Amino acid sequence: MNPVKLASLTTGQHGGGGLLVLCVLVPVAALLAIVLAGGRHGRAVTLAALPPGLLVAGLIATQVWKTGQAMVERVGGWAPPLGLMLRADGLSVLMLATTAILVAAVAFYAPRSFRVAAGGAETRASLVFWVMLMAIWASMNLVFVSSDLFNLYVALELIAFAAIPMVYLEGKKGTLLAGLRYLLYALMGSVLYLLGAALLYGRHGTMDITLLSGMAGMDWAVCLGVGLMTAGLMAKTALFPLHLWLPPAHAGATPAASALLSALVVKGSFFLVLRIWFDLLPPLTGTPGAQLVGALGAAAVLVGGVMAIRQDRLKLLIAYSTVAQIGYLFLIFPLAKGPAVATALSGGMFLAISHAFAKASMFMTAGLIAGAYGHDRIAGLRGVMRSMPVAGCAFLIAAFSLIGVPPTGGFAAKWRLISAAVESSQWGWAAVILCGGLLAGAYMFRAVSVFLTEAETPVADKPAGTRFREWLVLALACVSLWIGLFPEIPARLIEIGRPANGEVLP
Repeated sequence: MNPVKLASLTTGQHGGGGLLVLCVLVPVAALLAIVLAGGRHGRAVTLAALPPGLLVAGLIATQVWKTGQAMVERVGGWAPPLGLMLRADGLSVLMLATTAILVAAVAFYAPRSFRVAAGGAETRASLVFWVMLMAIWASMNLVFVSSDLFNLYVALELIAFAAIPMVYLEGKKGTLLAGLRYLLYALMGSVLYLLGAALLYGRHGTMDITLLSGMAGMDWAVCLGVGLMTAGLMAKTALFPLHLWLPPAHAGATPAASALLSALVVKGSFFLVLRIWFDLLPPLTGTPGAQLVGALGAAAVLVGGVMAIRQDRLKLLIAYSTVAQIGYLFLIFPLAKGPAVATALSGGMFLAISHAFAKASMFMTAGLIAGAYGHDRIAGLRGVMRSMPVAGCAFLIAAFSLIGVPPTGGFAAKWRLISAAVESSQWGWAAVILCGGLLAGAYMFRAVSVFLTEAETPVADKPAGTRFREWLVLALACVSLWIGLFPEIPARLIEIGRPANGEVLP
């Protein structure tokens, strides 16, 4: 290996001091402790792991923000290609912070559903939920800081095998079928991704993205490998037409699990698509392949919106909304062309994080409403705004963000995507974004209008602990609002550690 090339790996970057390793080890340690202590102690162990996990994510964010440089960590002191290098740039920091906050929110939201009563027998759900929550946290963090394609493959598998049991938690026939479909799509995506990674390794002898960015050209082996990996990741992200597993899996899971699946899990595979297209082979964003990916994203926006309008259950409406919102994310690739690269990337990341908070809030709110009303059929949810005003406001704010109403994070994201379309003279994508917003307004108005209607009969007493969880979901919804009110903070983070003008990484 050329010494100059090895030295360039850390140019414009600073050491992590072990923080990047710790962001993975903290939830792994909690996971092992829960397995040893048992499900009845799962909540206590998880709550004990949250402060150090949040602290590590905060320290990483602080150092990257202050230095204005990406953070790197050579695991064991070995440099690529012999060793593994962890790297956290601004994109990683945003996703690490988002994941830590949402995992903490889910942990506080879920205890009454998954804790063991005093003197009661330990249940399967009480053990599986807390173990899988920590597993998802660890594997998501590993995706965000890894720069080796095989290491990323392992992380993606861990995410899938931690998320699928979340679908099964209630053990109903419908959830078992949904989980099995999820598993099949995940395995198909894994096979395609691994084949593509093997092609790149066979061509260049390394799987490190930083090294590959300086080696890989647009030859047939590289293009085929990237195409296979992208197709596999699309299946895991549930991009149309590979979305069939998502609605039943997300709608059938418990509210806490649905929040994790929709807000976080699908973002892991999407984040890796970003890494491959923008870091490994930046020129890909201006190719016909990018237009094809954008067309699939546009189809997802329109089909997902139409399907959401047709749903009778609140959780299914929210699940199909996720299908549509995923479509917006893949519009980044055709829009990231010429001078619009930075605008498109920032718009996509704004959408990813604002959607994460809004959708987590929305699924959790749906769980509170279903708990109070005994069902989630939209036509029977009259009077929510009167009987559950805090939860109703949370749903309304989250809905505004998904629609793209000013000044929410969803508006900031879509404004940037439309600006990128204007900058690159691609007006068709702007029309898709506007049509998607109208569809989102239609299906969200359908639910909110019922919430505002006076109930014919009083709502039964709300379950214990509902008031705290109502304020929790409102706080999450307000984060999606804060992103739109103060966009300069995430916008600056996105730029840290990024190559300028589509150049390869150093």
